[in-house]
Amino acid sequence: MDTSILINFFYIVSAIFFIYGIKMLGSAATARKGNRVSAIGMLIAVVVTLIDREVFDSWIWIVTGIGIGSVIGIVAAKKVEMTSMPELVALFNGFGGLASLFVGWAEFQKVVDSKAEALGALSFASLDNFTASAIFLAVFIGGITFTGSVYAWGKLSGKISGQAKVFGGQKAFNLIITLGILVAGILYAAAPNGDYAFALFIAFVVLSLILGIFGVMPIGGGDMPVVISLLNSCSGLAACAAGFVIQNNVLIVAGCLVGASGLILTIIMCKAMNRTLANVLFSGFGATAQSTGGKQEGEMKAISGEDAYYVLEAASSVVFVPGYGMAVAQAQHAVKELGEILEENGAEVRYAIHPVAGRMPGHMNVLLAEADVPYEQLSEMDDVNPIMSTVDVAIVIGANDVVNPAAGEDPSSPIYGMPIIKVFEAKTVFALKRGQGAGFSGLVNQLFFRENTRMLYGDAKATVTDLVAQFKE
Repeated sequence: MDTSILINFFYIVSAIFFIYGIKMLGSAATARKGNRVSAIGMLIAVVVTLIDREVFDSWIWIVTGIGIGSVIGIVAAKKVEMTSMPELVALFNGFGGLASLFVGWAEFQKVVDSKAEALGALSFASLDNFTASAIFLAVFIGGITFTGSVYAWGKLSGKISGQAKVFGGQKAFNLIITLGILVAGILYAAAPNGDYAFALFIAFVVLSLILGIFGVMPIGGGDMPVVISLLNSCSGLAACAAGFVIQNNVLIVAGCLVGASGLILTIIMCKAMNRTLANVLFSGFGATAQSTGGKQEGEMKAISGEDAYYVLEAASSVVFVPGYGMAVAQAQHAVKELGEILEENGAEVRYAIHPVAGRMPGHMNVLLAEADVPYEQLSEMDDVNPIMSTVDVAIVIGANDVVNPAAGEDPSSPIYGMPIIKVFEAKTVFALKRGQGAGFSGLVNQLFFRENTRMLYGDAKATVTDLVAQFKE
């Protein structure tokens, strides 16, 4: 049998593993297995590629790279707190983009070096226009993904302010950079063997890295889940372009899968916020959020843990609405325990998940899955809203924008029109919050001023643990 046929057969097998693994990621019950299936597919792809390229003469470098990368990955995965998972995902996206950039650069440099060795002077080897175009796309998308992801990591980790940063002429500045990249890329792809090819190459590398930073800069913290998803899609597209550069079929397929799935998820989250992707990227949402929206009427009314216990003890239906505050407090296990106690007490318990709750796609699902919350108790926004008026108690744990009534009632609010979980329709709302400040996006939540809302101040884990203790007593 022809070796190339056998290689492509295993590439197809690897792609099937990828597709099946992604399908399994759609359910919390099978997500871990899906991860393993995808990992097996990647192992097959790596081994087959090494055999196909006959690079075993460099096995020391390969083993060293695999070893170092594996150690870093295992340590990072073991030590990372759930509160730090969004920024870890951002970094992974960034390094994926950087890898694609290096693949494109290496292919460009390889032909330069080979021609230089042949002629004894610096000169460019022959590159066809299609390969040069693929190199440009791999470097362009990879560069934006890398610096954009690093900047997003800085925002999510608190090393950079999460507030959107906007300056005069910013959109024009970004447009000029983008046009510069496109012009340099087109000229390079049209004449990849010309005298100015190297200068053009360096130009769009540098400009792509700059655009990644200034592209994420005007995006506020509240839109970070969309940004993370979009950057994930970009890392896949960059990998796809790199696959065309080195003519590797499985890399093209894998990149397309990541790019398409990330883009679909991005569109879903934009729809969940009733906003366009352009609005998320260019509106500067969060830069002036604290000064917009209507004035608040009334005051936040606090309730003690003991009084909250009496209300919960009499409740026949309870809905938990988790947000980033639950992740910060690491309260998911305590929340699950309270949910079990409420069920034993005769209450029907649900967990309402908003598509953009937290700092990354699926953040709340990951937290609740870690605490072994039954998957059938998780409810999407569209499923729980119709029954919210029948709920005795809704417990909001660190969520802000996704439950803010201003989204449907205040035309002056930046989030007006955004679909939310309508907890304000519940008979009683308990809002667990550390203090009276605004959320990550900078918006004050009008829910906290409602007559049926009571504030439970303090660390969410400590508050829920106190409620659990009162039930046990």
